[in-house]
Amino acid sequence: YQRRVHGEMRIQRYMEQLGDVLQNTLANVEKKWTRTREELMMEIQREEEETHRALTKKKETEEEEEEEEEPAPTIRDNPLNLPLGWDGKPIPFWMYKLHGLGLEFKCEICSNYSYFGPRAFERHFQEWRHANGMRCLHIPNTRHFHQVTKIHDAMALWDKIRYESSLKSWKPEVEQEFEDRDGHVFNKKTYDDMRRQGLI
Repeated sequence: YQRRVHGEMRIQRYMEQLGDVLQNTLANVEKKWTRTREELMMEIQREEEETHRALTKKKETEEEEEEEEEPAPTIRDNPLNLPLGWDGKPIPFWMYKLHGLGLEFKCEICSNYSYFGPRAFERHFQEWRHANGMRCLHIPNTRHFHQVTKIHDAMALWDKIRYESSLKSWKPEVEQEFEDRDGHVFNKKTYDDMRRQGLI
């Protein structure tokens, strides 16, 4: 019983504090229901103009503040040409070496695009550039072709995979078996030849 009383008291306090907001919301909804389409379009256009004015004013104030501020010191000292980190500064040399970013990997399938570091090279096999190159070669981009970067190697591997799959495919003229009345098992060609000769 006390829980219910406390809940009702809480609801009454919320109604007292948010009553004006609720009334304004109800009035706004009723006002929108009674408007025609043209009136709604005019109001939307007016709101867009106000937003545009506010944005341009904000942009102008930001430009003025930027002019007043001192320019941030730029880092000119990057003799090793290290990649920049999230803060705009060159990453430490030990991290550069740790991630192997000095190693360049070229992929002929990706139009000789260069990937720096083994991680970027591994990831590129699932990215759009490599997949598009494989699609242009009419080769599926499957796990078999991981680490293959030369077009000639990819084509040779695709021919080998197709040849091996054709060997594994079921050939009815060779593998289909027939049994005669005595229980002897023959392949299709032998069975047809013996039947034509009247031996079975």
